[in-house]
Amino acid sequence: MNLRATVNTTPTGKPRARALGIPLQGTPGSANAITDVEGVLVGYSTIIKGDGKLNLGDGPVRTGVTAILPLGHDGVGVACATGYHSFNGNGEMTGASWIEEAGSLSLPILITNTHAVGPCHRGVIDWVARHKPDIANQWLLPVVAETWDGYLNDINGSHVTVDHAMAAIDAAAGGAIEEGSVGGGTGMNCYAFKGGSGTASRIVDYGHRGYTVGVFLQANFGSRHELNIAGVPLGDELAGDNPMEAYFRGGPTGAGSCIGVIATDAPLLPGQCKALARRVPLGLARTGTSGSHFSGDIFLAFSTANRDALNGRFPQGPATEESYGHMDFVPWGRMDDFYAAVVQATEEAVLNALVANNDMTGRDSNRSPALPHAKVLAALKARRAIAG
Repeated sequence: MNLRATVNTTPTGKPRARALGIPLQGTPGSANAITDVEGVLVGYSTIIKGDGKLNLGDGPVRTGVTAILPLGHDGVGVACATGYHSFNGNGEMTGASWIEEAGSLSLPILITNTHAVGPCHRGVIDWVARHKPDIANQWLLPVVAETWDGYLNDINGSHVTVDHAMAAIDAAAGGAIEEGSVGGGTGMNCYAFKGGSGTASRIVDYGHRGYTVGVFLQANFGSRHELNIAGVPLGDELAGDNPMEAYFRGGPTGAGSCIGVIATDAPLLPGQCKALARRVPLGLARTGTSGSHFSGDIFLAFSTANRDALNGRFPQGPATEESYGHMDFVPWGRMDDFYAAVVQATEEAVLNALVANNDMTGRDSNRSPALPHAKVLAALKARRAIAG
């Protein structure tokens, strides 16, 4: 694998933040993606069809589904230590009550648009019933999260189906993954530019070995005036070409939401996973957002270590001297480097979602402009944030 090409470009050759020379802290993994955590797979269903005026139920459609499998297809049903954090609850993540109760998940995680949670929830159940019937014979509480894409997408039409959800799970793969307007991120906006799916990873040196922390975001948040890159406020330089501002007529252009999924192969307790999830807002803040009331910002973190130690399946037979679970975990006092990795990877994942994108026009000819790379570079050079 060409490491430089992978961290600088997506598989289809779209530039990532590092291709622009934006200075970023930390050491990325080989793909600089959540899939750098061994076993983690990501799949997309992307739905783009129709143009012009909104015709409810018939488009235009700019939406999709993202599937994240913590332990791959074979690992569906195997429990991972998990924690979640709701920074602002104007959004949805199903299954969160069980995560809070049991500290684990064992199913694919799906991300889609706000009004498509239902078919995605059903899609996970149908996929598991088809491929893992023994697991489906107990009970299933899928994790499905959402952000709003109604500026570009016919969000009230039933365009996302159970089949799209299942196809995203089937398509899940490792290695380098696409970013920008793909999967659940297809119709999303970030800082009133075209946003969507973004990912990054960091290697954490733990003395005898290195662990990986990966972040995946569905980035759909932030007002244009808030945007910061490499510590430089760019709201004034990039204020032009902002059709969303006119569309919302001075309303909450920072609305829309952000879903974040954090994966690591470090052995962690559920409470430590929750602590990782709580650090995502610090990475978002590095890009400028102050957290809109109308943005549902909900984050989940899981550890692929201690496989199945927290399984919640029905017990078999009476308890014996062997009926105990056992977990290794990083001591709480050694968690700081993992927190830093989440913050660094989150910041980069936002920038990747912005950089690896193009203009998009959707319903009623609403347009979302791509981040203007040349203007960003000129502003960063003028502020000496990058070399001229």
